[in-house]
Parts: sequence; structure tokens; C-alpha cells
Amino acid sequence: MNTHYSDTNPKAERIQIELLRSAPAWRKIQMVAQLNETVRTLAMSGLTQRHPQATPAELRRLLADLILGETLAAQVYGPIRKNKRLS
Repeated sequence: MNTHYSDTNPKAERIQIELLRSAPAWRKIQMVAQLNETVRTLAMSGLTQRHPQATPAELRRLLADLILGETLAAQVYGPIRKNKRLS
């Protein structure tokens, strides 16, 4: 078996893969949901740092741009309101 990660011991990688393969579907879905929540949290943190004056609603709208893309986010939520705080 080829290794996928240069920073992981091949034996440890085999064990990780075996554990993932043997996990029930509900656990795999749970892990993906946790990863998605972590990504969302990190994205919101970055947006907050880049736009410290933005309101929570403005931050959610900016997050929609990141997740959906600007075009789809605008179709779903309307155009983003450009103001001094978001510049």
C-alpha cells in the first residue's frame, strides 16, 4: 500500500485508514459535519479579523459569499451592502 502523507508514519496511516473504513456510516457523517463546523468557525474568525466593524449579519453575508460564491450568494441573499465597514 502506498502512503498518502509524507508526515505520517506508514504504520499509523494504515491504522487510520482501517479505522475510517470500519467506521459506521453515521460516524463518518458525524466526522464530516464536525469538519464542516470547524471550517465555518475558522472562516468566520478570518472574516471578523478582516472586518472588525462588521455586524453579525454582515459577517454571515460575507460567509455566504465564501461558501456559495458571490453570484449564488447574491441570488439567495441579495446583493451585499458595500459600506465603509466592509471596505
